[in-house]
Amino acid sequence: MDRKTLENYAKVLVEYSTNVQKGDLVIIRLESPEAQPLGKELYKQVLLAGGHPVIKCGVDEINETFIKYATDEQLAYIDPMAKLEYETANKYISIGAPKNVKNMARADMSKLAKRSAATKELSHIMLDRAAKGELSWVIADYPTHALAQEAKMSLEEYENFIINSCYLDLDDPVAKWKEIGEVQDKLVDRLNGTKTLRYVGERTDITFGVDGRKWISCCGLNNFPDGEIFTSPVEDSANGTIFFDFPQIYRGNEATNVQITVRDGKVVEATADTGEEFLKSMLSMDEGSSFIGECAIGTNERVVDVTGNILFDEKIGGSIHVAFGSSYPETGGKNVSGLHWDMIKNMKNGGKIYADDELIYENGKFLI
Repeated sequence: MDRKTLENYAKVLVEYSTNVQKGDLVIIRLESPEAQPLGKELYKQVLLAGGHPVIKCGVDEINETFIKYATDEQLAYIDPMAKLEYETANKYISIGAPKNVKNMARADMSKLAKRSAATKELSHIMLDRAAKGELSWVIADYPTHALAQEAKMSLEEYENFIINSCYLDLDDPVAKWKEIGEVQDKLVDRLNGTKTLRYVGERTDITFGVDGRKWISCCGLNNFPDGEIFTSPVEDSANGTIFFDFPQIYRGNEATNVQITVRDGKVVEATADTGEEFLKSMLSMDEGSSFIGECAIGTNERVVDVTGNILFDEKIGGSIHVAFGSSYPETGGKNVSGLHWDMIKNMKNGGKIYADDELIYENGKFLI
């Protein structure tokens, strides 16, 4: 990325997504040294905003080493300094930049499940503080060869894809994201007060209870790029079957042609053409992992292809996604889990969405 794009990117994340103010403690996490150019610019922008930046850079494939050698005691251990960060930081900016997106594909699934169960306390602290307005966070990506290869693009093509998806090609990307927010606010205003939501499509007919739950518009404040509206369904309300035609990727593992049946909120059957063992192990990792924590609709028309990166793929315009595991307290969700696996479905091929039996969405487009 050139200097101007990096500056644009960092300004959006600091000034808009997290709204850094004077005196804020800002944790900047870089997944690997690959993201240092953006990390340096973020550090500068936080200083210019009057915040106190703390930058932390991961070591390549360190998670693989941890899962491979950690004992059960070590898997369950929570770094008290990390917990302190979650309890005290005002802002979190996390930058993904993997050198290898498959380095965890052969990791011990039982150990992964144990680690996820142990760290759900940190996730709960973060989400709870965010719901109270005490913490702002955003997740974004820096282009790497690994991400480009996963998306079947050259590095230059992938850089352009990120720039385009984030509207960083515009003179004022913040104004564009605010405009998107205004449009989506009208959608969530319509859906707030809805009692039931129903997805219908290929091998799919599933209904969620959303009475009393809050719909939220995502317009660049937590994920970047963004473009979705979501809520957390009532925990025991979902009933039906849903088929996910896109490949579903979690921690470097892939499951294809996933079909899941839910009864009274809980998964009762899960199948996949590939990755079924991993799928079932994740859905059974803890008490909350077999319940639905989120139902959402993707709205970013600049994201049209599956890239293998959930940060982008769940935003695909004309798609929906359902997350199994933890819900979002700010929506009224109460499900707690170490898992939050977003699974994506294409709706452009005849998919429909009903709100209280009214058809509001068809073939990837809202009718309201």
